[in-house]
Amino acid sequence: MVPTQCLPASLTPLGVALAAMLQRLAPVAAVAVPLAETLDCVAADLLPLSAFPPSDIAVADGWACRSRDLVGASSYSPLPMTITPVWVEAGDAMPEACDCVINSDSIDQTSPIAQVLAEAIPGQGVRRAGGDMVAGTTTIAAGRLLQPLDILVVRAAGLQELRVRRPRLIVVNVPAPSGKACSAQLIVDSARAAGADVLLREATGRDAASIAKAIEAATEAPGCDMLMSVGGSGVGRTDAMRTALAQMGEVVAYGIALQPGQTTAVGWKGAIPVVAVPGAPDQALAAWWTLGLPLLGRLTGLSPRPPVNLPLARKIASTVGLTEIVLLKKSEGRWMPLAVGELSLHAIAHADAWLAVPDDSEGFAANTPINAYMLRE
Repeated sequence: MVPTQCLPASLTPLGVALAAMLQRLAPVAAVAVPLAETLDCVAADLLPLSAFPPSDIAVADGWACRSRDLVGASSYSPLPMTITPVWVEAGDAMPEACDCVINSDSIDQTSPIAQVLAEAIPGQGVRRAGGDMVAGTTTIAAGRLLQPLDILVVRAAGLQELRVRRPRLIVVNVPAPSGKACSAQLIVDSARAAGADVLLREATGRDAASIAKAIEAATEAPGCDMLMSVGGSGVGRTDAMRTALAQMGEVVAYGIALQPGQTTAVGWKGAIPVVAVPGAPDQALAAWWTLGLPLLGRLTGLSPRPPVNLPLARKIASTVGLTEIVLLKKSEGRWMPLAVGELSLHAIAHADAWLAVPDDSEGFAANTPINAYMLRE
């Protein structure tokens, strides 16, 4: 029996396929999202924050006083208080004219007139207005993936929502003969961590009609900005993803010069970009890193992650004409290659970073400084 689809005689260079897709994409519109829902979203913009704290506050429990009233006080030479001290808790606004907070045992109240037993300097135990955040400060730049510390700052500053870019990505899983959906869930989890609102849908079968029906339903869903299919893009007898996409949309490239992941396809369903990745975990991962993630990054406006530059512990040999994915482990300040082109689950589990060797390169000699992208913080 003849396979339902086959790779073209000439594979499309990765850079060509990616550029053809990116040139038609723009960031999605920014939306206001409640602060509790902004984790792992990409900031669109941030208005200048108000001063925080808005007024002087106590940073410790104690007595709020005027430092000038305490000059010369000690346990050997107590000074009578000219005004009644005010007890404050940490976070309380400082009473008018008070500029310091002293410990509870620094004031003796056993006699009719309270006596102070210690000096203090102006600002002791006090956080000044604007001490945490100066008025007009913009702490989060557009394109930043919001993390817990970012949200802490804006929550403390009193904001209730943030404007973010959160495109909706729909992942269509083409069922594998094994029944497992490991690669589809990998794409879902990775895309959520990169700022997308992700929905997972299942095709009812691996035939072109079932895949086309799933894609049609997904792309007609409200707010769909990007679609990724997982599985069914190979050259086996039951692989029909390319046929389905060609019937209902536009195939920009099928057969990418990417190892692993040569049977990846990219195209369009109307104005919605489609990336069809193979079902094998290593191939899906390679296609996600090199195609899915950059396209999603264009939609979110995510700022590119800076790579880590280290010398190679040993050489990497690569095939000219293919962009090959390399897994690396950081060892004694160097990159140690773990796998090139074929990425076992064992290598994935132990890798610290990855890089893509360009298709015009034969690889890198030992001790060559190279840029790689960290897999884990």
